[in-house]
Amino acid sequence: MTRTAAEIVAGVDLAGRTAVITGATSGLGLETARVLAAAGAQVVLAGRGADRLAAAADVVHESTPAASVDTVELDLGSLASVRAAAAAISARLDRVDVLINNAGVMFTPFGRTSDGFETQFGVNHLGHFEWTRQLLPLITAGATGARIVNVTSAGHGIADVDLDDPNWEKRPYDKFASYGASKTANILFTVALDTRFRDQGVRSLAVHPGMVTTNLARHMSDTDWETMGAMMKSRPGNDGKPRPPVPLLTPEQGAATQVWAATSPELADVGGVYLADCEISPAVRSYALDAERAAALWELSEKLCA
Repeated sequence: MTRTAAEIVAGVDLAGRTAVITGATSGLGLETARVLAAAGAQVVLAGRGADRLAAAADVVHESTPAASVDTVELDLGSLASVRAAAAAISARLDRVDVLINNAGVMFTPFGRTSDGFETQFGVNHLGHFEWTRQLLPLITAGATGARIVNVTSAGHGIADVDLDDPNWEKRPYDKFASYGASKTANILFTVALDTRFRDQGVRSLAVHPGMVTTNLARHMSDTDWETMGAMMKSRPGNDGKPRPPVPLLTPEQGAATQVWAATSPELADVGGVYLADCEISPAVRSYALDAERAAALWELSEKLCA
């Protein structure tokens, strides 16, 4: 039976811990914030729109009236917004114990961020890359045990990152391949983070939440769903057999794995891995865990965000 995020933290005391969550105004991010606050954590909701953030904070307070909730406006499609939001958090907090990079876009029409990056790569990877880099002084400031959780997807199996053309300047745009590449980038980023900062007590984990009923798929047409369904049916599993039908999860269920990644003592000495269904999953492509590609993507991302 699929567990919920609330069941994952039942009996867990997070008092004194601070969690920062992107995409926290709805869906998985809001449910993650709600259950972490209920377990005693101070939560910082990062997302677009002051009104939406205020409404999300109200949801958390309705569930836990005494919850410690803060908000910060963040647009991952703008490096200026990313840096301003990180600076605002740095002025308010002396450390961050858990950073959950949950926000994202999926199968968007071709577009570019305000900095000229292709939308899916720019928001899903580069925005979170710079956001995390800006917050690293706070993440490394606390005692050992800090965690960075990057929400990715089984969709990483659609495509690897093209390190020579990450922003689709030389190829015809494919929104499915672009999404897959951005989700591969999330995993490679996780590997690089864990390699660089585990000796400072910071572990990084990549999470596939499952197929969840959220507004992430707002850009999907009926034809897109048919195309995606055909891709998923035809894509073999690691054993070479067709994959079984993917169950549709509620946000309460979908948030479970990222909450488990953020809080479980079982993962205290674990990092650089891919999680699904509240366990370390073997259903990850080898290119997404390649340490050399992870290091190369880090160097490329630094140059792009300079």
